[in-house]
Amino acid sequence: MEYLKRFRPDLAPTEQELHDIRFEFEPAPALETLMLHFCGEIRLNHWYRRASEWHTEPVIKHIYTTLSQDEARHGGAYLRYMKRAIGKFGDEAKSAFTKVGVLMASARRTAQALHPTNLHVNKALFPRDTIQSRLPNPEWLEHWLDKQINFDAVWETKVVERILHNMSLLMERSFATASELNRYRKELAQSLATAPKLA
Repeated sequence: MEYLKRFRPDLAPTEQELHDIRFEFEPAPALETLMLHFCGEIRLNHWYRRASEWHTEPVIKHIYTTLSQDEARHGGAYLRYMKRAIGKFGDEAKSAFTKVGVLMASARRTAQALHPTNLHVNKALFPRDTIQSRLPNPEWLEHWLDKQINFDAVWETKVVERILHNMSLLMERSFATASELNRYRKELAQSLATAPKLA
């Protein structure tokens, strides 16, 4: 923001544009939300790494590198919360994390990039219930990814691999594909369905 204000004030968002993307989200399950945001940090880290690689201007490259490192730190913080949640909630947490992990590791099957900014979060505001839909140019993200920084299948694979790597660490099992993670998710669901309920 400061860079834009100093060097490209015509591109800096207005207060009204910032206000437009602040709206109420419906309540969502805590564990699934935690995993969703963890995956979002992984995706942003890779988007910004790719943007830094694509740009040639040194200051812009440095800004994107700094942003990517910041997203990696956020992901590390979320990972610590996820480990704590598994210690506290066991298979319930693992089930929530694998459910969202399968979705996010299967993102290449969808037309749009799966990230919290373009997921629907408020039925009453649909279809303007995503951050992306409230931007001055809602098509900007896809254009930036596809046409500008060329975030292609190679980079999408890196995102998927990082999600699967972290799921492997969390679950203390190895997952090479989203299908393997999905099989484990089904095992967890079966185990939770048959577990005796505590009074």
